[in-house]
Amino acid sequence: MKEMVKRTAVVTLAGVMSVGMLSGCGSKDLDGTKTVATVDGTDIPLGVVSLYAREQQQQTTSMYLSYMGSADNIWDQTADEDSGETYGDQAVTSSLKSIEKMYILKEKASDYDVALTDDDETAIADAASGFMASNGEDTIKELGVTEDQVKTLLELQTIQKKIYDPVVAEGNITVSDDEANQTTFTYVSISTSGDDITDEEKETKKEQAQEILDKMKEDPTADMSEIASGVDESYSAVQGNFTTKESEDEDSSSSAYPEEVLTVLRGLKEGEVADDIIETDTGYYVVRLDKINDEDATASKRESLQNSKESTYYTETTDKWVDDADITVNKKVLKTLKITDKHTFTAPTSTPTPSPEATPEVTEAAEEADVTETPEATPTEEAEAEATETPEATPTEEAEAEATETPETTPTEEAEAEATETPEATPTEAAK
Repeated sequence: MKEMVKRTAVVTLAGVMSVGMLSGCGSKDLDGTKTVATVDGTDIPLGVVSLYAREQQQQTTSMYLSYMGSADNIWDQTADEDSGETYGDQAVTSSLKSIEKMYILKEKASDYDVALTDDDETAIADAASGFMASNGEDTIKELGVTEDQVKTLLELQTIQKKIYDPVVAEGNITVSDDEANQTTFTYVSISTSGDDITDEEKETKKEQAQEILDKMKEDPTADMSEIASGVDESYSAVQGNFTTKESEDEDSSSSAYPEEVLTVLRGLKEGEVADDIIETDTGYYVVRLDKINDEDATASKRESLQNSKESTYYTETTDKWVDDADITVNKKVLKTLKITDKHTFTAPTSTPTPSPEATPEVTEAAEEADVTETPEATPTEEAEAEATETPEATPTEEAEAEATETPETTPTEEAEAEATETPEATPTEAAK
């Protein structure tokens, strides 16, 4: 029998979704009342994990469709040859781990004077009620979620957002001037890389670099990009920056430039053009030091470092809480939550911005359905999900438009709009 995909209109806290399952193979409802895990004596119902997983799945699918044009053949691929675990299996496990951490954050909330306000509780109740009213009975059974469980997830995510700042404040994190101060420069880079480039072509490029340098020496304040394009219309100048104080452990922005270039730059004065072209293994450089302590670049670097340090501190702190917690998992119950390429949760509406640090899951595209969106949950809309869940790598790494040498990630991590330096976004954020 030819397989057909049944599409069911679903309204979630993040927007409209479609649920697809194989017709003719049966539609087994999920029992969300069963306990899937216990954290320090508190039971976690499967329905909460299911809603979180499907919400993240929808967001990631939207991202995948936006960047790749397709969300087919993702979850059924084998991620671990030894165990036979699929990427869908890993996504389910990742979602459970995220929820486990949220329960632990709730335990710690009182230690940081974090609590839900009356406005929070009202907004959460309204959003949960709207969610249940906007989805059909069959869809709710398929998700295996109750209204109380919807409220539970929103409460956990709201606390998660609220606790981030006080936890980070406890770390007294600072960024020193030596770490932050940035020096800016302008340069032209003429590439000589490639197996097919000849010695004659390299010599020509070197002569062009020298011509640019000679003209810059005549007027160091000249527009380097204009001069470069005058030599060859394919050339242009760009501005870069590096950490002013040299250290044994160069930061990522500094390491983007060859050591030969940085060595020359650190010997220049403001406004000075290097005496000679700089030859590296990959090309020729003409450089001018613009500003030793650039205020704008320094401010940007300071903010970036501060966010990175805070995120690292938060992750290390909360990960330790998880390590210290008494967690048990009912694997039999967990296995009833499946993420496969035949069970789809996708967004038929315009693609939303993927939420940062999410651990979503993806599947194939579904047809649009006319449904009513849920009411907004005001205070909880900005609730952020956990930072730094880093499961094994998956096919979504290919979804990155221009990524190079990125760390391994799972399909769900690709839904992150930003790097792991910020807390995760929550389903309620997309409800805006």
